[in-house]
Amino acid sequence: MRFHKAESAFFAFVALIVASGAFTLVAYDGLGGFSAMGGFGPSGSRISQLLFSSVILLATAVFFGIFFIYPLIRTQVKEEGKLREMTASLSARSETLEHAALTDSLTGMQNRRYFDDALREYLQEFRRIGKPIGLMILDLDHFKTVNDSHGHDVGDEVLRAVASCLRDFTRYHDVAARLGGEEFAVVAPNMDHELLVKLAERIRKAISGLTVVSGNIRLKVTTSVGLAVWDGKETAEDFFRRADRMLYQAKRLGRNRVCA
Repeated sequence: MRFHKAESAFFAFVALIVASGAFTLVAYDGLGGFSAMGGFGPSGSRISQLLFSSVILLATAVFFGIFFIYPLIRTQVKEEGKLREMTASLSARSETLEHAALTDSLTGMQNRRYFDDALREYLQEFRRIGKPIGLMILDLDHFKTVNDSHGHDVGDEVLRAVASCLRDFTRYHDVAARLGGEEFAVVAPNMDHELLVKLAERIRKAISGLTVVSGNIRLKVTTSVGLAVWDGKETAEDFFRRADRMLYQAKRLGRNRVCA
């Protein structure tokens, strides 16, 4: 059985009282206290009387401590243990909720809130070191038709397949997020225009090569992609709007293409 610090301190205190009582008894006997009254009465000496009284008080203190004070300490220790367990549980739950607040529940990707915060932090840091940042916004083509024709369950399978594809093609320090609906985004730090276009084309081709199977349904999907490379001055909002304009240009030009 493992004791709390307060319990250990209490037992140490009791041990000191018992030891003190034992030494007092030895001193009392040394003065002839026990031999004078058959071993139990005080001697005629004033000192012996005081020593015997000390033994009685110490014995009373030990009795009171064990049967009254220790139960109180034990109760407080149990309550403290429960509070610690509750605090740990609440802390774990808070971390879980925070993770859930930053994660898209359908695809397991980062969500719009995480994306917005990460984009601002990247711009702040890369402004200091003077390195490029690429931004890619993707929107699945004719996705409403998928939901309308085959149902949202099939649409969800398509979104999960696209999310998996994005994870496969992005680096560990890229931010790949689902912004909502059928729209995704990738923040690609330290990537210039040429590299960003090559990455976007690989992703576009990979998505167009996907075959989503759900029951007896086999679907092919395509995506339109808008790109922008940060100019080193614009805000996160302006940067995003510029990439978003490129996305709509890709839509206007016939979809399933990359515009930068």
